[in-house]
Amino acid sequence: MSPTAPARRLRLGLPRRVFSQILLMQVAIAAGVAVLATGLFLAPLGEQLDDQAMRRALAIAQTTAQQPQIAEDLRATEPTPGGPVQREAERIRRATGAEYVVVLDRRGVRWSHTDPERIGGLVSTDPGEALAGREVMEIDEGTLGRSARGKVPLRDADGEVIGAVSVGIAYDSVRARLIHAIPGLLAYAGGALAVGALAAWLISRRVQRQTRDLAFSDIAALLAEREAMLHGIREGVVALDRDGRVRLLNDEAQRLLGIGEEAVGSSPDEALGAGRTADVLAGRVTGTDLLTVRGQRVLVANRMPTDDGGAVATLRDRTELDQLGRELDSTRGLIDALRAQDHEHANRMHTLLGLLELEMYEDAVEFVGEVVGDHRATSEQVTERIRDPLLAALLVGKATVAAERGAALRLSDRSRLPDRLVDPRGLVTVVGNLVDNALDAVAGTPDARVEVELRAEGRTAVLVVRDTGPGVPPEQRELIFTEGWSTKEPPGHRGRGIGLPLVRRLAHRHGGDARVGEALGGGAEFTVVLPEALTEPGPPAALAGASSRPAEPEEAR
Repeated sequence: MSPTAPARRLRLGLPRRVFSQILLMQVAIAAGVAVLATGLFLAPLGEQLDDQAMRRALAIAQTTAQQPQIAEDLRATEPTPGGPVQREAERIRRATGAEYVVVLDRRGVRWSHTDPERIGGLVSTDPGEALAGREVMEIDEGTLGRSARGKVPLRDADGEVIGAVSVGIAYDSVRARLIHAIPGLLAYAGGALAVGALAAWLISRRVQRQTRDLAFSDIAALLAEREAMLHGIREGVVALDRDGRVRLLNDEAQRLLGIGEEAVGSSPDEALGAGRTADVLAGRVTGTDLLTVRGQRVLVANRMPTDDGGAVATLRDRTELDQLGRELDSTRGLIDALRAQDHEHANRMHTLLGLLELEMYEDAVEFVGEVVGDHRATSEQVTERIRDPLLAALLVGKATVAAERGAALRLSDRSRLPDRLVDPRGLVTVVGNLVDNALDAVAGTPDARVEVELRAEGRTAVLVVRDTGPGVPPEQRELIFTEGWSTKEPPGHRGRGIGLPLVRRLAHRHGGDARVGEALGGGAEFTVVLPEALTEPGPPAALAGASSRPAEPEEAR
């Protein structure tokens, strides 16, 4: 058996494409509206034409009844085909185009009719209301068929009702006018339908372009995938509309920025407050991989405009990466310092070996004492004034790094800081950043010096770092605390322009501030004030207990 192609199944129902469905629905709606409007117009049109015909008949009857000659002839003559009433009624009928004009007396006897043979006979419809003095409009069946009628009383000169006048308009003419109006109405309805279909096609084409010719099921799937992706990825996503207002925030963006769903509909400045983060989201700061600080987080932001005039910004948290970068910098500095110390230690050992080989024992003892004394003096100077072990260790290590880089790092004589810090790690971050910046500033300058002053004023910690570098120009003294701003080339593993903003943020978190000025003799002087950075002093008993410890011998200190 030869293979046969499978029969194609006829698919019924709506088309899948959004363009086709919208076009079909809008054309159907336009057609339905056109048919409904035509029907609603035609329904009262017949009633309006009937009313116009009845009013016309009534007006002719009123005009006829107001002629006094007809009333006089009705009293003075007999109802004959050639009588004066018949002649006047026929004249009026021909002049007005009415189907008939019938004049009758109080007995209901006709005095005029289009068929002269019916003159002298009784009318076929009840003339009671007209003979009672009331005017009548109606659609009724008579001897001449269905007609629109108007009946009025006929009065003599004294106002007494002596008869009635009945005028009829052929109903066929009313129906003909209605039928004659239908083609015009259908033409208007067809034109309206054509315009509606064209508008539907244009709208559908626009929708087709905007939806990329997708099916409704595809759009629903894309929306579901978008929701899952936005709330599942570990990057913050902020979407803004053409007016610069937030229209979407995923869960990670809310966490990184510290805001909630209430920010939707507001501008970045309203949601975040003035600052670099709001500037980046609003597009006032441009570029790729822009660094910004939000609270204690270091964020990397990228902003991409969209076709509708809005934008989508992505945020990555690189706080831990930045901390690792700083630790790497510190580790490299320590390694360099250890390498230098190792080299210096080898030189000293060689010197000591030479002195011993030359049997210059006293000089060897003096040389060893000087070397050990210098290191002990530096360490003791720091630990006596800075009681916190983390800060003391940091300053000792930085002094070694400074010496290797050809600079002198010294502690100010005014430095006194007890071991009562609330957040030692935070202060280590502040001191480390400022000292690193100062060492960078004095690098390559003659007589390079960095001075650190740490003192306590009640529960407030005051940090001052001075250097002999070129200083900071007045116009840049606020700019240097802006996230991402730096005059230095960034290292490969992290960006620049984060340290000083973190210092100021930490100071603000403690209710203080960080500022920069000019040091005596030139250079920069950074001052950081941290209120509530120290705890209250311990009770006297604790101090007494501490003082009751046995004193260390002088040689051990």
